[in-house]
Amino acid sequence: MRLDAKPHQSRRTLRPRDAATLIVVDSSSGEPRVLLGRRRHDLVFMPGRYVFPGGRVDPGDRHIAVEDDLEPGDLKKLMVAMKGHPSPARARALALAAVRETFEEAGLLIGKPAQTTAAPRTKAWQDFYAHGFQPALAQLTFFARAITPPGRPRRFDTRFFCAPADAIVHKIAIADGELSDIEWHSIAQARGLELPNITRVVLEDLGERIAAGALRKSDAPVPFYHRRNGNFHRDLINPDSNLD
Repeated sequence: MRLDAKPHQSRRTLRPRDAATLIVVDSSSGEPRVLLGRRRHDLVFMPGRYVFPGGRVDPGDRHIAVEDDLEPGDLKKLMVAMKGHPSPARARALALAAVRETFEEAGLLIGKPAQTTAAPRTKAWQDFYAHGFQPALAQLTFFARAITPPGRPRRFDTRFFCAPADAIVHKIAIADGELSDIEWHSIAQARGLELPNITRVVLEDLGERIAAGALRKSDAPVPFYHRRNGNFHRDLINPDSNLD
């Protein structure tokens, strides 16, 4: 595996878009397993690869009320080196995007019984609330960050979150989504799948955190993978980091 492989040349450099991914970890059977799905072969970005559920942040993600919030330390780390104008609302929207995309792509709801009948503005969140639940972020942990290198057909500034499988409060069937073959895999099994390089790297980070018993530690530093001066870097994000 080479993280420093040369990207395809492009006439212009795309600006990375904010995105989020959720790594759901099931430890109920002893050996931890993670949820992965295979992207359709007709998609432009990473066709046929196995990935964690996730996608870009939508504007509506900023307007969802949250009662069970992220840990304050995670909110601070999410704002480190945030492009544009960092704010807790933008940081929270990243976690909400991970929850929403997991619902849309895998049919899994991470939340709690809804305390309000007020309908959200966007259809995706209306569908989520229609099942009687609202999103809850307290069981999510900010785990990793990666920016797609220049020259790719799509570029994302992706934040990876982790959540235990017992955070799932409801399941629905999904038809004709972006992901197929959505299944639980041990880390050893996942290594044999067709994974994007960054997913493979994050998976190894996950295995190390699990082995150290530190998966839920919100004060743990967050690895940040990005390209600088033509080379890949792995920085560590702490609440007081200055990586601008």
